[in-house]
Amino acid sequence: MTQQVRVRFAPSPTGALHVGGVRTALYNYLFARKNGGKFILRIEDTDQTRYVAGAEDYIMEAMRWCGFEPDEGPEQGGEYGPYRQSERKEIYRQYAEQLVESGHAYYAFDTPEELEKMREELKAKKVANPTYNAITRMSMSNSVTLPAEEVQQRIDAGEPYVIRLKMPSKEEIRFQDLVRDWVMVHSSTLDDKVIMKADGMPTYHLANVVDDHLMKITHVIRGEEWLPSAPLHDMLYRFLGWEDTMPRFAHLPLLLKPDGNGKLSKRDAEKHGFPIFPLKWTNPADGEQVEGFREDGYLASAFVNFIAMLGWNPGTEQEVFALEELIDSFSLERITKSGARFDIAKAKWYNEHYLRAESDEQLGAYLKQSLLDEGIEANDATAQKVASLMRDRITFPGDIWEQGKFFFVAPEAYDEKAVAKKWNEDAVKALLNYKERLLALDTVSAATAKEALQATLDELGFGFGKAMPALRIAATGAMGGPDMMEIIEVIGREEMIKRIDQAIAQLP
Repeated sequence: MTQQVRVRFAPSPTGALHVGGVRTALYNYLFARKNGGKFILRIEDTDQTRYVAGAEDYIMEAMRWCGFEPDEGPEQGGEYGPYRQSERKEIYRQYAEQLVESGHAYYAFDTPEELEKMREELKAKKVANPTYNAITRMSMSNSVTLPAEEVQQRIDAGEPYVIRLKMPSKEEIRFQDLVRDWVMVHSSTLDDKVIMKADGMPTYHLANVVDDHLMKITHVIRGEEWLPSAPLHDMLYRFLGWEDTMPRFAHLPLLLKPDGNGKLSKRDAEKHGFPIFPLKWTNPADGEQVEGFREDGYLASAFVNFIAMLGWNPGTEQEVFALEELIDSFSLERITKSGARFDIAKAKWYNEHYLRAESDEQLGAYLKQSLLDEGIEANDATAQKVASLMRDRITFPGDIWEQGKFFFVAPEAYDEKAVAKKWNEDAVKALLNYKERLLALDTVSAATAKEALQATLDELGFGFGKAMPALRIAATGAMGGPDMMEIIEVIGREEMIKRIDQAIAQLP
């Protein structure tokens, strides 16, 4: 019987969830759904010194917004809980002690001063990478060098100690990564990592491996930054006797700066003026706020489609994928090895596509919210009509109001270049004549407004180029925009006449 696929997203609650973390969560989710498996959320909060209040709630809200909620996790529960590592402290202790008993780990009593002295001595000897390893451990205060009686006495006396993994000195570690193929590392390049801290909490390495084993994780899909730790995790599985159930690894490529030169960071986002977090984040330490994709006007569907393509390709020309389509198309084999450039212009392109595909009702609802914020009243039919007219000109929901506010508010200023080029005596003559024809109409529709304009031009012997630009300037204050006759229908006869009078009074 084939084992059910089980994957996990395991963030640390140390701040806002970076877009790279969202991509990791997404790929795990897609892989689980594609293979009929389970997607687990595990909060890795063993480092309590870096814990940030509100970060865990932020992670969960971000995943809800994106649309990939876990099957098991702190909120959902599950048979392999608890799903916060801080609540699993005693579980890790027993496995750390098991490693000591089997000779694969040891107690280390070294003080910070002794550790610093060791590093300084190695630097003086021109050692390139001074670490606590198979060689240096033999000159330090640990259960490898001390008599068993003294070790026990120190423990009984309450002397602080950590537990370090006893890395073999001459062994080749090999494992096959699902993205990078075979990875080979010699154990002599690895140090004796601390797996249990003096406060009794495990380090990431031990907790990660123990939890993945106990939660029956079959595939570990995580960022490239964890690749250097993979050989250590491989050894832990072996030392604990879990080789047969070790999950398959897949290390995702880095997200790169827009110019492709180095890893994407919060500083790069600030420099180039684009978001790097899915939602707004308020730093509890200093109150600093950072906007997110949601607050900047990105739709969740567009955001998810965008990040899915950062390091994965479907093998076809298709670029637009609904979440269900991503599930059907996704495979680890099509994840790239090289880093993916973060192109915010592409994110905007996706948002335009998804936004313009929304119904008039939904676009109208976005506009109604903007109008509410501005203290302007409008009925649903008007909001939907305006939103429909603006559909092909918008990138974000807020653009409907920002670019179409002339539907609700008369222009307070006029485009100087347009006025200089298109506003003249003939234009004013045409507008005055058109105004009289509008006054004669009982109601104005796009069709009747156009008929009146055509009659005006026929009478004066003008072409559309004489009157239309000036009419648009009077109505909107600028050139460009949706169909002028549709604008007149929305704003109404009286308002259009008022705007003609205002423009003629204000413009030379």
